[in-house]
Amino acid sequence: MNAPTLAQVRPAHPSFREALIYWLKLGFISFGGPAGQIAIMHQELVERRRWISEHRFLHALNYCMLLPGPEAQQLAIYIGWLLHRTWGGIVAGVLFVLPSLFILAALTYVYLAFGDLTFVQGVFNGIKPAVVAIVVFAAWRIGSRALKNKVLWALAAASFIAIFIFGVPFPYIVLAAGILGLIGGKLMPDKFRVGGGHGASDKDYGPALIDDDTPPIPHTRFRWSYLITLLIVAVALWGAAMALLVNPVLQDMGEFFTKAALVTFGGAYAVLPYVYQGGVDHYQWLTGTQMIDGLALGETTPGPLIMVVSFVGFVGAWTKEIFGPDALLLAGFAGASVATLFTVLPSFVFILAGAPLVESTHGDLKFTAPLTAITAAVVGVVLNLALFFGWHVIWPRATEAAPFSGGFEWFYALISVAAFIALWKYKQDIMKVIGACATIGLVYTHLA
Repeated sequence: MNAPTLAQVRPAHPSFREALIYWLKLGFISFGGPAGQIAIMHQELVERRRWISEHRFLHALNYCMLLPGPEAQQLAIYIGWLLHRTWGGIVAGVLFVLPSLFILAALTYVYLAFGDLTFVQGVFNGIKPAVVAIVVFAAWRIGSRALKNKVLWALAAASFIAIFIFGVPFPYIVLAAGILGLIGGKLMPDKFRVGGGHGASDKDYGPALIDDDTPPIPHTRFRWSYLITLLIVAVALWGAAMALLVNPVLQDMGEFFTKAALVTFGGAYAVLPYVYQGGVDHYQWLTGTQMIDGLALGETTPGPLIMVVSFVGFVGAWTKEIFGPDALLLAGFAGASVATLFTVLPSFVFILAGAPLVESTHGDLKFTAPLTAITAAVVGVVLNLALFFGWHVIWPRATEAAPFSGGFEWFYALISVAAFIALWKYKQDIMKVIGACATIGLVYTHLA
């Protein structure tokens, strides 16, 4: 009798150190916004390392989609918690955003101190079309696994039409998909039992450490004592952090970004108008032009796009000279750190408090059917995001009133197509594609 191959053997449980190294690496390579980041995690955690099955991965992702805040970071917290309890989730979530904080702070300092981003712009000019390809590739990957029948395809199409043509806010799309899934799970249970096509993933990837049939892990069981302790600690941390902010500008940032974190349903783009209104119009931490520049930096650096708040915090504290004119760098980093802390703190609470309840539902159709429907709807939303990115990259000077004006950037369109082919047909690593596109963009910018 033949011995089982490596792909047929359930992988060993990773050590805390092994997981920590992976989460740190992810923090440096998590380009492409939420879709790209989720694609990176799926490729590594589901396909290669097999730490978690695709069904369980999607089940966790769907819960994160329902929450305010950066869903990719929340997914990392969730999986880190599954693997190594509360500290595993905390480490995964912190390392997901920490590299982004330092990178964005450094770039913002260059932006404010020197005002010359020629080199950075050249790199970004190449990365932006790569981001378009990554998001399209993510839509294809999620769709090929989640859309296993005509009903789910119809949900994805309806989701795309709703957000692209009618501008329906993402939270309403999620709510509608969840309701349809709840009804569909009762009327057509077979159509909503696919769990993202996990049957195919068994064939492709082999058994996972945390698989569909894995018995409940002891620390994932719901306990009132754990929930109450967690909430008390979270409130105490928030209160202590606010008490330490003696500077009025930093106090305003702590309060404002806490509110922003609680209304970020639908991802970063849904909350950007709120951040713009507060940061530019109300507090006057930065100008409208600076806000747009910050978004460009946020789009093309690792970490969740909501990390653009660290740019806002850096510029605001620098502009207000909170520590005097001779300590602008210190002021900027303090502002960036405060904005980041108060924006991401609620995500840890949402996941660590809610995940035990979610884990108890992964085999129950009345809970999984709505989440399956939400996964289908997300495919349409991700495709819309790809078109949004593509439009800004290929027609950078166009407006909503004249969507195809200002000239077509054929070179960047070719980069996007080439990057997608490299990812889709030739299975190239995402970081290699990003590196190649950044180099091409730098050379082209200096030659143009």
